[in-house]
Amino acid sequence: MRILDWNSLSTVQRAQALQRPAQLEAAATREAAQGIIDAVRRDGDAAVLALTEKYDAVRPDSLAVSPEEFAAAERTLSSAQTAAIERAIVNVRRFHAAQGAAPLRVETAPGVVCERYSVPIRAVGLYVPAGSAPLPSTAVMLAVPAAIAGCPVRVMCTPPARNGAADPAVLVAARRSGISQVFKAGGAQAIAAMAYGTATIPKCNKLFGPGNAYVTAAKMLVAQDAEGAAADLPAGVTEVMVIADDSARAEFVAADLLAQAEHSPEAQSLLVTTSASLAEEVVRQVKAQAKSLTRSSVLAKSIPHIRLLIVDTLDAAIHIANDYAPEHLLLEVREPRRWLPRVSAAGAVFLGHWSPESVGDYCSGPNHTLPTYGYAKAHSGLSLEDFQKRITVQELTPGGLEDLGPTAQVLANLEGLDAHAAAVSVRLAALAGARR
Repeated sequence: MRILDWNSLSTVQRAQALQRPAQLEAAATREAAQGIIDAVRRDGDAAVLALTEKYDAVRPDSLAVSPEEFAAAERTLSSAQTAAIERAIVNVRRFHAAQGAAPLRVETAPGVVCERYSVPIRAVGLYVPAGSAPLPSTAVMLAVPAAIAGCPVRVMCTPPARNGAADPAVLVAARRSGISQVFKAGGAQAIAAMAYGTATIPKCNKLFGPGNAYVTAAKMLVAQDAEGAAADLPAGVTEVMVIADDSARAEFVAADLLAQAEHSPEAQSLLVTTSASLAEEVVRQVKAQAKSLTRSSVLAKSIPHIRLLIVDTLDAAIHIANDYAPEHLLLEVREPRRWLPRVSAAGAVFLGHWSPESVGDYCSGPNHTLPTYGYAKAHSGLSLEDFQKRITVQELTPGGLEDLGPTAQVLANLEGLDAHAAAVSVRLAALAGARR
């Protein structure tokens, strides 16, 4: 961990301070992911099973999760665990159900009616990681909006454990969120299977969910293939930025930084603060709190990525945040809502000292699938609309065409597209002839 005085840094040093951990061996990862995709396209289920055995050290008897496995998962969880999943589902459903947009109908000119309505994507593939840690929260965040959108085919893939079964909490979260088709497959092979389909796993039109570098590479590769599947949003390594003033509590800030750091060795946590004494205490708190955490091997690699930046004003801190565009932005300052209108690039914002990012990860309501690695400058977090398509409709009366058609003719001729102009002219001629 390093405490850096922002004003004393050169332009190059500032860029280095905000540099995200490098995505190592990106070309090799992409090449390996392409090889996995090719194998699954060629050999289908056999390739998925062989690759699962290779990378997950287990070969499931069946890729599909059976009704008996769903029932066994329900028995495995305690009533408190099941209740926590249920409460998260309720809040996520409530927030996403409110996002539905009513059909739009506008008469843009007399006799010219334009409409827009939403339809669900026919088949969606939901990926839930379970490598370093199973993520039932991701199952909820993906499955709930897919169900609200009404996607007819909802497929979920998640890696099996060493015993050949899917994680029980993921299965409970999936079924209670409206998913009945879950397959025990992970990594790039699961992405390929959902993108192109196998004898067992249905082909999907769009893929959702986080994953490791190979999963991300596979999603980008299949999204570039017309025969593959679209991807939800670009992503990189997970990250958090905390902006704090002298009203912040060091133990809270340290806990927030560590919560993100425990995700992976490449995860990045940043503090931008106007208080040098707070930064020093946060360093002490991070070291002290880390000693009692269980993911020590991960934290040993991610804690060195933590940067603590000292700035003169909160204005400067907000400017840094907008330039960095963090996945998660915590405003642990006085009057946090006063600063919210200034935030223009963040996946999700958490206001005040009592809004830990962990609650957003699990159960407050908004989706935790967010743009990372600076993509928040142009991309939003997952929402109901991502599981839908918007279709526009136009209807002209004869009078509407007579009024607006000549405009279309002029514009078509400006572009040298006389067939476009003729499609209007032939109708105007027919109208004129009918009046003779």
